[in-house]
Amino acid sequence: MKIIDTHAHLDEILDIDSALVRAYQSGVRAVMAPGVDGKSSKKNFELSQRQQDGWPKIYVAVGMHPSQANENDLNDCIAFISHQAMSIKAVGEIGLDFWYPWVKKSEEKKELQRYVFKRQLELARQLDFPVIIHSRGAWQECLETVLAIGNQKVLFHWYSGPVDIFKKILDKGFFVSATPALSYSAHAKEAIEQAPLEQLLIETDSPVVFKRLKEDGMGEEFRAEPKDVFVTLEAVSFLKKKEKQIVLQKVNENAKYFFNLDLEEIR
Repeated sequence: MKIIDTHAHLDEILDIDSALVRAYQSGVRAVMAPGVDGKSSKKNFELSQRQQDGWPKIYVAVGMHPSQANENDLNDCIAFISHQAMSIKAVGEIGLDFWYPWVKKSEEKKELQRYVFKRQLELARQLDFPVIIHSRGAWQECLETVLAIGNQKVLFHWYSGPVDIFKKILDKGFFVSATPALSYSAHAKEAIEQAPLEQLLIETDSPVVFKRLKEDGMGEEFRAEPKDVFVTLEAVSFLKKKEKQIVLQKVNENAKYFFNLDLEEIR
């Protein structure tokens, strides 16, 4: 099976060369590497530029995550996107997250996140780039902001919010993604159950720590890397009651369409 991991923070994986070899050997043929700020985005970009045989093809998304929101670095990030626009596939990971302790009770920090988010959405619209959205505690506002600015290709990464807002996201034709958490998280299952395969992408969010369920139902923790996108595929196939090959073909098609990927190895 040949597969695409649509969301892996490669810059955060310690032995990235070995992880990429393991990914390729397992069947991963492409990885989308989003940034969380200028530094991480440049590190992923440099990794993509030293592409090697025996690695999946590395594609890059550049953006400032709400946890990193600050105006000075934002300008650097935007300049990098503009300068490398021909080599970038998306703007992300961007969004709003009002659940952080230092943000919950600070209207000033919420406003900063809004400013950073809007500027990146506007740039993505101007350049006709897809956007990868991170949203917690601000799901409705995230959706309203995207709609107000008019972005067309929108991915709500690892959605965990209210069902009614999720239905609005799907009604607008936006995409959502599943992670290995789907195998044990009630919130993840609730969302992905409703998502049509036509609007679904699969990912690992590497190097996030997930649980691997054993036969006795107990969870064994593991730190994800791109090869673990097959864990997500297995969970989606089980939840949707569809053959893995059927799910795989559709999510690969979705990834190629959403990120405008030219992948000869994946048909």
